[in-house]
Amino acid sequence: MSATTAPPRARGGMRRARSGRRVAVRERRRALGRRLRPVGVLARVLALGVRRLGALARPVVGVISPMGGLVVLIAVGAATLGFALGWQEFVYLAVTLGGALVVAAAFLFGRGAFRAVVELTPRRVTAGQRALGRLEVENAGQRPSTPTRMELPVGAGVAEFLIPALEPGRRHEELFAVPTQRRAVITAGPAVSVRGDQLGLLRRALRWTDPIELFVHPLTVRLQTSTAGLIRDLEGEVTKTVTSNDISFHALRPYEPGDDRRYVHWRTSARTGQLMVRQFEETRRSQVVVLFVTRRDHYASDDEFELAVSTTASLAAQILRDDTHADVVAEDRVLRTTTITSMLDDSCRLAPTPARHASPRDFARTATLRLPAPSVAMVICGSRMPDADLRAIERLFGFDCQTVAFRADLDAEPSLAILGGLRLATVGALADLQRLVRRMA
Repeated sequence: MSATTAPPRARGGMRRARSGRRVAVRERRRALGRRLRPVGVLARVLALGVRRLGALARPVVGVISPMGGLVVLIAVGAATLGFALGWQEFVYLAVTLGGALVVAAAFLFGRGAFRAVVELTPRRVTAGQRALGRLEVENAGQRPSTPTRMELPVGAGVAEFLIPALEPGRRHEELFAVPTQRRAVITAGPAVSVRGDQLGLLRRALRWTDPIELFVHPLTVRLQTSTAGLIRDLEGEVTKTVTSNDISFHALRPYEPGDDRRYVHWRTSARTGQLMVRQFEETRRSQVVVLFVTRRDHYASDDEFELAVSTTASLAAQILRDDTHADVVAEDRVLRTTTITSMLDDSCRLAPTPARHASPRDFARTATLRLPAPSVAMVICGSRMPDADLRAIERLFGFDCQTVAFRADLDAEPSLAILGGLRLATVGALADLQRLVRRMA
């Protein structure tokens, strides 16, 4: 007999049985939770103890250099083997290494009171220009300081300076040169004083300054002013194009079927006896988007990538000099365009990237999705970017947008080509860019 045809008394018994099973399951879960509760408390106590021990041991472990860590491991291993196997040679080795660590620890004691300043002059240079740095250390304590070794990271290297003993209030100055052969953001600092032994087993570093940045801008060339790529805009310049919908009044003309009645000039219509409508002069401004393709596989070499960066920076700088709104977008960042300096600062951080989008067209579509419709789209790419990808980007913007591309091809002959509605310039050297832009304009 099924549950639907069972008598009421049987159905009630089945419900009570299911309810009893649910209660039994809940009781078993509660009992299991009560038994596991001490285990959870013990685990939390152990984790807290490990964190406390780590916090206490960090100052001690932090002074052990990689070489010192290797010595500690060898000493512990030698002592274990020596006492376990009864080999005195390993015991002697462990004692010798332990004594070396004890002697090295004596060099860690003592603390100086310094006031340090790191300056870079200038803070922004073009690749190849000279940049100098200055480290000034002052004894801010009440007692004479001992000779101290200062370390100052500069880019990928570390500069070391030996600060002599200083009387209270006395200062010592060190000058250094910063390598600026290539575009980069070079970080100088923090300056740290280092105490340690001559073997480099233990070292204690104290930080005295914050890091500062030196911007090495890419090489750029100045381009001629271009007025190409204008679109309608209420805040733009007045042109000679006559339209029926704008803000700069031009003249009156007779009404034609299809004209907007909002622009009918009723006083003139009443005086002449026929409907007259207003005409306007169209106002426009340039809206430029610069797309920089940074995919590593589209460039033949790092020097070719640097040529593309210089091309992008030169074009963007000239657009901003012309007081034209521009959006400069790379695959991994959007460059600030409030000023030329901020744009060049951000261009220092550009680097080849792996493929982040399915295709260059997908990158262009994603990058411009939230931007105003451009009147000019500029694409900067490497020599290995296929023409088909450039054509796909050109079709993305439509007929109202002028699309131009600059392909960096190191040491190639400068040339201009037409790919459908796209104008393609091949840039073999940065000096070619001026002539190519002049021919395009």
